[in-house]
Amino acid sequence: MSESQDVNRLIHETSPYLRQHAHNPVDWYPWGEEALDQARRSGKPILLSIGYSACHWCHVMAHESFEDEATAQVMNALFVNIKVDREERPDLDKIYQNAFQLLHRRAGGWPLTMFLTHDDQVPFVGGTYFPKTPRYGMPAFIDILRRVSDHYHQHLGELRERNQALVEALRAEMAAPSETVALTAAPLQAGRDQLVRSLDPVHGGFGDAPKFPHPGGLERLLRRWVASAPGGQPDQPAEAAVLLTLRRMARGGIYDHLGGGFFRYSVDAEWGIPHFEKMLYDNGPLLALYSQAWRVTADPLFRAVAEETGEWAMREMQAPDGGYYATLDADSEGEEGRFYLWAPDQVRSLLSTEEYVAFAVCYGLEQPPNFENHAWHLRLTVEPAELAGRLNVEPAQVAAWLTAARRALFEVRARRVWPGRDEKILTAWNGLMIKGMAAAGRHLGRADFVASAERALDFIRAHLWRDGRLRAVFKEGQAPLNAYLDDYAFLIDGILELLQCRWRDGDLDFTLALAEVLLDQFEDREAGGFFFTAHDHEALIHRPKSAYDDALPTGNGVAAQVLLKLGHVIGQTAWLDAAERALRWAWPMLQRAPTACNALLTALEEFLEPAQIVVLRGEGTTLETWRTRCAQPYAPGRLTLAIPAQACLPAGLLAGRRAETAPVTAYVCSGLQCRSPITALVELESELARTEAIVP
Repeated sequence: MSESQDVNRLIHETSPYLRQHAHNPVDWYPWGEEALDQARRSGKPILLSIGYSACHWCHVMAHESFEDEATAQVMNALFVNIKVDREERPDLDKIYQNAFQLLHRRAGGWPLTMFLTHDDQVPFVGGTYFPKTPRYGMPAFIDILRRVSDHYHQHLGELRERNQALVEALRAEMAAPSETVALTAAPLQAGRDQLVRSLDPVHGGFGDAPKFPHPGGLERLLRRWVASAPGGQPDQPAEAAVLLTLRRMARGGIYDHLGGGFFRYSVDAEWGIPHFEKMLYDNGPLLALYSQAWRVTADPLFRAVAEETGEWAMREMQAPDGGYYATLDADSEGEEGRFYLWAPDQVRSLLSTEEYVAFAVCYGLEQPPNFENHAWHLRLTVEPAELAGRLNVEPAQVAAWLTAARRALFEVRARRVWPGRDEKILTAWNGLMIKGMAAAGRHLGRADFVASAERALDFIRAHLWRDGRLRAVFKEGQAPLNAYLDDYAFLIDGILELLQCRWRDGDLDFTLALAEVLLDQFEDREAGGFFFTAHDHEALIHRPKSAYDDALPTGNGVAAQVLLKLGHVIGQTAWLDAAERALRWAWPMLQRAPTACNALLTALEEFLEPAQIVVLRGEGTTLETWRTRCAQPYAPGRLTLAIPAQACLPAGLLAGRRAETAPVTAYVCSGLQCRSPITALVELESELARTEAIVP
């Protein structure tokens, strides 16, 4: 051990995940030159372990192996051991997850356990969770360690030859685009068709268990449905897929019926039992999606879910100084899900007879236990309206009983031992939640959601924007890591959504500054598209540049989207050209696997049919009335900016959109085509109708 018998080097890190391992007997290093130099000098291969604080199986492997003296002795003797928080270092996670997939022909996961060469950090074998003793068809971790070490020292030459092929395969995504290819809508149709075909027609969602929400795919279907409706032939399969899935998720156990917010995924196909971690990056997009779906359908279930999720984010995930925390752990008191589970007798003791009957029937307590140790996890199994019919009472009475019951259980649950909360502030994830809160605030009329998003933006600007560059993560006053593509792209996207809710001098200027850095530091000027890391980032074995979404939308897709919008807002054709180059680079992937590229599909859609840019200039309540009329409907192909007449604007096209003598003047442009200024709201109506959701 490098520090003492009690702690290792990770004690000095700010990452909660790394600190969880600071008292392991393993001689852990954080990723950095000290660890890499030690590997080069010792000739020992590197054992790279990547995880995150809310990861259940990361905790299991840590308890079984990393806290075990015998296992640690083998690790320390044979390897240089490096522990990485994948939320702080998504660059390393992307590289080694992709390498795992190439080596094993299947997707990886967390914990990710990779073995790297001692001198150039190229992986030669790996896995995810390894048990301490042989089970699940896997050998013991100690046996793996010894075999890997022996093989490495006996066959290093052969490994280097194979590693060269691996590195070349990682770089395959760098290919230059075809300059002559025509960008068409074909991938949009193909993506829609693949999503509809993969729908679970009974439970919603795509594919079988484990089942993830996939908000990017659902958003694509929502956009497709509402775009088809004005023509008189609404895309009913797309409608059915998105609405069925949203309703099933909202009623299932993947949703927290007491506290709001969504868990990471469902372990079953019915959305019944979740993996209990709550991630900021899931809830931001789902919050936006449910508020949009409510605006289209007026389904009260969608509004309730959106409001409860936004309230959860403010109550449990927002720091006092404004930033949003990263995650809530899956475990509490050493058990997954314990914080969220109930037994009928517990619930009965807290409620009146009428409240208990209503709650037990509606939330599954009358059915057999659905979790370990004879416990119940809540999900909506009977509709309240159906129960009202059974009991011959008014639906409002059942709703009142359920509301009182949920409130009572929530108050009791709040006194339990809470899951751990990872309180680092991640710029990219905050960008996603800023967008979600702003979108929900705009569609639902929740000014408090907008104010929450504004506080998060102010925090990022104050603490994570330094010397003209973003930082990726903030914890305990420190922000040591330079930002990645996602940080810039997602934050710009969030600010653009916030600007549709209200104008504030300085926010657009900040957005333009972020876009300038994005282009200057991340664009692949030869092949098009954007690298995940900046040009001056630490040199690694590979520089990722992905077209594919994973748990997050790909930064390439979001970057292309925001550059298209901003390019049209300020008249910057160079930004439009950069977005087009990204789409041309991504074209082969869009053709090959469109449903894996939903963020880029949206960029393609907005390239083929540019956004309707509505700039309003005026003052006071009249300006706000016009803004509400333009911004509140679901119109994903519109960007509305309501700018006070005396606002400070950057030089260029936008500054020329001046207030006239009328109370409000509207400037409406689509692509490079602009209408004459409009000074009467009734004249604006026909222009607005072209891009609004008009659903029968």
